[in-house]
Amino acid sequence: MKKNIKAIIATAVAVLAVVSFLLVLVTTAGGSLDVIGRGSGTSFAEVLQKIPERVKIDEANSGYSLDAPDDTVRFIWSGDYSQSPYYDAMLEFDIQPFLDAGLDAGKLPDNYTLSGDKLLAGTKLGTETFKEGAAVTPLAAYERIVEEHRDKINYHSAMDHFGVKLDGGNMFEWAKDMGTNSVTGDVQDKDIVFVLDPQPLIEAGVSPEKVQGWAYATVKVEENGKMVEVYKFLKPFDLGE
Repeated sequence: MKKNIKAIIATAVAVLAVVSFLLVLVTTAGGSLDVIGRGSGTSFAEVLQKIPERVKIDEANSGYSLDAPDDTVRFIWSGDYSQSPYYDAMLEFDIQPFLDAGLDAGKLPDNYTLSGDKLLAGTKLGTETFKEGAAVTPLAAYERIVEEHRDKINYHSAMDHFGVKLDGGNMFEWAKDMGTNSVTGDVQDKDIVFVLDPQPLIEAGVSPEKVQGWAYATVKVEENGKMVEVYKFLKPFDLGE
């Protein structure tokens, strides 16, 4: 009898442990314990505070932009999806280095748009306006992406970066900690990184090694639970002390 009671108790404890674990997983994925979602907002705010002169209102896209220190590329995110004419989150960058490397812009896929001497590469998130009564600020507009489009927020463990996925392998990334890479323990020297997938550009005629101003290099990313190396066009910046 005692053995049966012990077995029942052991089974009950095991069941409770499994239930508790599942509750944690559910809460973490969609609620207050979303470490990546919440952490990305905190570190994004630190980037905005680090270079306030580079953060601007972008009326044309009904949102905000964060300009690279060399003024050749910027990350744009909308505060009003009903008014953004092209994409709700995107990179806008100078087209000339890619034209010089052989680009035929007419061969690019739909997530690229030619706008004057710029190329836009981005994603459409919706058609809704900003929530009534919400504080329309650069950080609030970013936090809306976290809240409503969590699948667009990424953690790149190899670089210790958070990022916004812009579809087609394009991204804007920023350091979790601008002081230290917590994965390697090294000094973090890539505080923000603009990332382009080279394949569509190569298929449109670009010779990747000839592109000036962008590094054509391999980076480690996770695919199907495994770390693999893929080529990217990268434009990283150290924002200083």
